[in-house]
Amino acid sequence: MPQRYRVDITRTAERDIAAIYAHIARDNPPAAAAWLDSVERNITSLEQWPRRCPIIPEAAELEVEYRQLVDAPYRTIFRIVGARVIIVRVIHGAQLLDLDILER
Repeated sequence: MPQRYRVDITRTAERDIAAIYAHIARDNPPAAAAWLDSVERNITSLEQWPRRCPIIPEAAELEVEYRQLVDAPYRTIFRIVGARVIIVRVIHGAQLLDLDILER
């Protein structure tokens, strides 16, 4: 049986999700609700097989391995620590990732 991971979401990532939801909901509340459902399903899926997700392109200059789950056009950035998956950011794919918020 595959290992199960505990998924934790940082406050920063929670704020990201709330801001994206609010942005989408201004024009299309049903689309915002559908997006939120999709993000929640994808984050829950990280309880199993989080290593299926690729390492972020920005990782070359970091000493800590961060991965991403892409649900276009958004990226869920996370890291794996033991049996935990820590969601650190949820950003638009066109947005530059501020590496200062990631541990080096």
